[in-house]
Amino acid sequence: QVQLVESGGGLVQAGGSLRLSCAASGRTFSIGTMGWFRQAPGKEREFVARITWTGGTTFYADSVKGRFIISRDNAKNTVSLQMNSLKPEDTAIYYCQATRRGASNDDWGQGTQVTVSS
Repeated sequence: QVQLVESGGGLVQAGGSLRLSCAASGRTFSIGTMGWFRQAPGKEREFVARITWTGGTTFYADSVKGRFIISRDNAKNTVSLQMNSLKPEDTAIYYCQATRRGASNDDWGQGTQVTVSS
């Protein structure tokens, strides 16, 4: 299992920026990908961005492409999400997720609140 702890959420005005970080511990050698999901009130959790742990290949939801950047630091076992040009519709709880090679389930962090005011 991999333990994940997010940080960096908060309140920001529309057009502003925030940077989320996620620190991984435990069986980090088995990580295949790390990513971010979000869940707004009354909505299902949705994919935001993902990065492969070895090659650094990135994937983004269309709604954040060009505004958000995901990156990783393998030495520190961290993944970050730089969020720029934030919109009120980006308001949600953001969750860090890790997939592990050979595992049947994913690991999740506890979530961090991001609120964008108009």
